[in-house]
Amino acid sequence: MERMAGSDELKRGVELALNGDWEAAHAIAQQSESDPDFCWLHACLHKIEGDQSNSRYWYAKAGRRFEDFSETGDELRALLASLA
Repeated sequence: MERMAGSDELKRGVELALNGDWEAAHAIAQQSESDPDFCWLHACLHKIEGDQSNSRYWYAKAGRRFEDFSETGDELRALLASLA
């Protein structure tokens, strides 16, 4: 049940990011620093921000690579699809 609530909140964070609300999406990404999907969102947000070193840190925590997507919109949609 807890994972379902986390997934719903994560989906909300991705949707906020896709709609340009970086601050609200970032607040959600910070809710779970041990969940790889939250870390992936966190990585995307810092990529959008242009903070490459911080972004790479979160990609490593997510078990993903900074270079896998050139467009963060595509990456956020891939994250959202993985949660479906």
